[in-house]
Amino acid sequence: MALTGRTVLLAALGALLVGFAAPSWWGIASVQGALLAGVLIDLVLAASVRELRLTRSGDTSVRLGGTAQVDLTVHHPGRRRLRGMLRDAWPPSAGVVADRHPLLVPAGERRRLVTVLRPTRRGDRYSAGVTIRSVGPLGLAARQGSRELPWRVRVLPPFTSRRHLPSRLARLRELDGRTSILTRGQGTEFDSLREYVLGDDVRSIDWRATARTSEVMVRTWRPERDRYLLLVLDTGRGSAGRVGDAPRLDAAMDAALLLGALASRAGDRVGLLVYDRAVRASVSGVGAGELLSALVNAMTPVQPELVETDVRGMVSAVLTRAPRRSLVVLFTGLDVVPVEEGLLPGLRSLIDRHLVLVAAVADPRIGQLAAARDDAAAVYAAAAAERVSAERRHTAALLERRGVTVVDAPPDRLAPALADTYLSLKAAGRL
Repeated sequence: MALTGRTVLLAALGALLVGFAAPSWWGIASVQGALLAGVLIDLVLAASVRELRLTRSGDTSVRLGGTAQVDLTVHHPGRRRLRGMLRDAWPPSAGVVADRHPLLVPAGERRRLVTVLRPTRRGDRYSAGVTIRSVGPLGLAARQGSRELPWRVRVLPPFTSRRHLPSRLARLRELDGRTSILTRGQGTEFDSLREYVLGDDVRSIDWRATARTSEVMVRTWRPERDRYLLLVLDTGRGSAGRVGDAPRLDAAMDAALLLGALASRAGDRVGLLVYDRAVRASVSGVGAGELLSALVNAMTPVQPELVETDVRGMVSAVLTRAPRRSLVVLFTGLDVVPVEEGLLPGLRSLIDRHLVLVAAVADPRIGQLAAARDDAAAVYAAAAAERVSAERRHTAALLERRGVTVVDAPPDRLAPALADTYLSLKAAGRL
């Protein structure tokens, strides 16, 4: 049962009436009796909420930043008209535009209500329940009841870096020799023979083929195919740090999606490992046509864990999933202490067997602070920012001296920079 604002208003007017016109117990009893009678009449004549039949339909997934619609159908099989309010409750991160809907359902009919969601966080968002209030004809009281009507909307990563994919695919086609632009990369797989033209490298001349023909023939090469690329997302406490409006992990996921899509188009096999102290998600053995969907679904529910990453356990998991030489792309941080005390000692066995690439998300505010000299506080902040930048450069140099390729860039430039590095490695025949 619930009382409406009209009841409160009438009670206040009744109190004034009693106070000025009939200040006695009889006046108080008369006002209270009239209100109580009205409330009882409403409760008796209001449509029952227990017999309502509720069903859900609508969107089950949406990209972060997009809009989802969840439909709620109310079927009223009773004999009285239902008038009242319905609240479709969702968690705050679901971004409900309006969770309260006026409800007017004649007996035996249905009404469809639409709840619009604009989620503000990645992951699974579940409905919190439905509450219905059926108001009586006098508008003084209402019957009220709640139902559990589960529904899940999966909020996918936005994949904003997909705008860089066409340009990187064009460069990939150049490497493969499928365009009119001649790119002289150092591929390692023999492709075909063709006639020598001015400007070709004389080291590419095939003398045996030349001896069999009247023309000078050269060998053409193409970048390697069918190599294995393992994307490793470190979800330890370092990935929880926010850069702008999102944690570092989200920027790493965006870059991983672009690299995975590009590598699958290049003919390479791609896998995913999400790890901190245990395997949080993994993808392996998925074809190129289903890879992007598999990566997105595996990454979506993953959240940063406030624990220190077990590097040795992560390396062991990588070696299990990649027994042959592969390109291992590790998305992690470049903080001095975790790298020197955890990452470098743990990576030794991995560097010996695989080509390792470390991708780190840099904070663009560090560069902004380093350039500011407005006042004394800005100078101190600039000094701190310069120290942070120097430590990151030192950490990157330590990794590079051990044969690790490092890509350190802000969120908006990490994905294209990582894709360019992959294409450069492929063109140089280092995969």
